[in-house]
Amino acid sequence: MRCLVTGGAGFIGSNLVEHLLTVKDGSKHDVVVYDNLLTGHRSNLQGFNCEFHQIDVSEELPDHGKFDWIFHQAAITDPRHGDDSETLHKNIVGFERILRLAEQHKSKLVYASTAGLYGNGPVPMKEDQPKEILTAYGESKWKMDQMATPLMGKMHIVGLRYFNVFGPRESGKGRPASMIYHLSKQMVEGKRPRIFKMGEQIRDHIYVKDCVRANLLALEGKCGVYNVGTGIGTNFNELVAALNRCWKMDLAPEYFDMPYDPKTYQSNTQAEPSLAAANLKFKAKYSLDDGILDYIPSMKKEFNLS
Repeated sequence: MRCLVTGGAGFIGSNLVEHLLTVKDGSKHDVVVYDNLLTGHRSNLQGFNCEFHQIDVSEELPDHGKFDWIFHQAAITDPRHGDDSETLHKNIVGFERILRLAEQHKSKLVYASTAGLYGNGPVPMKEDQPKEILTAYGESKWKMDQMATPLMGKMHIVGLRYFNVFGPRESGKGRPASMIYHLSKQMVEGKRPRIFKMGEQIRDHIYVKDCVRANLLALEGKCGVYNVGTGIGTNFNELVAALNRCWKMDLAPEYFDMPYDPKTYQSNTQAEPSLAAANLKFKAKYSLDDGILDYIPSMKKEFNLS
C-alpha cells in the first residue's frame, strides 16, 4: 500500500512510519512523510526508507500521487501553545486539506483526535459524554471530529482520541512530552521526581506501540471516533512507584503547587475503552510497567547512560 503519514517526523508519526516499513507479515508499504519540522525531527526517521517532504499541511498541498492510506498525525499538540489562533488555524485548516485529499484519492483516513476534549468530565470517559473544552487545542480537535463525522460512511474515516501517550522519540515534543519521560529524566539525574500536590491526579498512560496498532486496526474497523487508552487510571504517586520499580530506584516524590489555572488543567484522564474494543478490535497490550520497561533502553540512549 502507498501510505501518507502527516507529522511523520514527530512522536507518534515516526513510530507509525517505523512499523509500516518493518511489518513482518509480508506486507510491503511505500511510505511518504509530510512534516513541517516545527516539533518533528528528521533524526526520528534516520535509517527509514521513506519519502520525506517538508510540508505544512495547513498550506496548499502539492501533488505527490495517490495514497491508499492516510494517517493524519500533524498538528500543534501543545495545549499551552502561546498562540491560540495559530493552533486553531493550523489544526483545522490542515485537517480540511487532508479531508479533501482523502476524498480525492478515495483513501482510507485515520486521524489523531484527543482525550483533552473531555476536560474535567466524569471518568471513565466515554466518547458520547458532554465535551468540556479547556484549550484551543481541544477546540481544534473537537472541530475536526465534527468535520469528519458527516463524511463517515461516504468514505472510510476513523478518529482516535489518544489518552496520555508515552514512548520512544517523544523528547522532541519538549514540555508536552509525557510525565514518564520528564520524571525519568529527573530520576536518572539523581533528583526526586517532582509532581503536583498531593499526587492524586490521574492519567491513563498508553504506550506508543499500542497507539500504532490502533491506527492499523482502524483501517479495517468501523468508521467512528474512538478512545485510545488502557482504561486504567494511575495517579501521580502510583506512577512514581512504577518508575522506581522499573528503574530500580527508591526516590520519594517532591510535591509542589500546581502552577496552572484549574479552569484549563485536566486533572484526571481515564478511557472507557469498550467502544474501540467492539468496533476496532483494539485493546491495549502493554501494561504501564511493561511499556516503561520497553521504553527504558531508548531513554538510556537519550540520557547517555551506559
